[in-house]
Amino acid sequence: MRLAPDGPPRARAAVRLDHVASAETLQIELLPGARELLAAHAQELPQRDDLCGAFCVALALRAAGVTPAGDGGSLDQDEVALAAGSVVAAVAQPRHLPHGEGSRRDYRLELPRIEDAERSGTTAPGLVRATAQLSARSLAALPYAQPWTAQALDGLFDALVALERPVSVVANLATRHLWGGGATLAQLLAYLLEGSQDGPGADWDVGHFVCVVGRVRGPAGSLYGVADTYPSLGRDGVHLQPRELLARALQRPGMPTGGLLVIAADEDTPEVRARAAGLGLLEGAWDNGTAPPETLA
Repeated sequence: MRLAPDGPPRARAAVRLDHVASAETLQIELLPGARELLAAHAQELPQRDDLCGAFCVALALRAAGVTPAGDGGSLDQDEVALAAGSVVAAVAQPRHLPHGEGSRRDYRLELPRIEDAERSGTTAPGLVRATAQLSARSLAALPYAQPWTAQALDGLFDALVALERPVSVVANLATRHLWGGGATLAQLLAYLLEGSQDGPGADWDVGHFVCVVGRVRGPAGSLYGVADTYPSLGRDGVHLQPRELLARALQRPGMPTGGLLVIAADEDTPEVRARAAGLGLLEGAWDNGTAPPETLA
């Protein structure tokens, strides 16, 4: 296996697999700013309880170079949660965690509590608002709720990977439709080279936010790189998902609506909007079932 450049070195590399009788080429593409996001991801893991959306947006802001006003430190999930109006369950909910993960409730800031744990978390409109507020409107979070297909996902990623400034993708999905994070190399290659859908079952079953950071393209399919919020999911919280399953997870059948936030520089939003509209994607925030903080009074 060898790496060879194919396009801008920050975004793409081609991986050639030499077999006895044939050769296949895989293309690896990273979103602009993905390496910075992954560095922040390694520092911030794991999420605090109910803060998966705030966790992901904090990574996106840090990847774009946004820092908190005043103290010169790094934005964290608590600061985003406060700006987004996240609400946390009054007591820990171990059944909502991946196998082997423990509850984390060492909140740095005081956040609203809710007795109904099914309605805890962060709303999509709250994350849109927090992105604009914490970046002083240098960034915008563009929400797309539907209609999600593998083709629409691919087309949007094609547009984003071509940008020069950092851009992040935060997906609000249903984990039940994903492969488990422990897919073997043989399973990943069988999908990329032959289109085989034989992968491990889902690790857990919740509505959840993750970051999508890159893509591996092969002759028979594309795998999307996911930066998750718990280290037990995949390898240190990073795993690969088939395009068809990721699109299905965004549709969230049988659950409250999900969608995807594109967090881009304000200057890039006209281009993103135009490309998304051309793909038939509808801009607008979704209702993922989380209680807005104003309803708690």
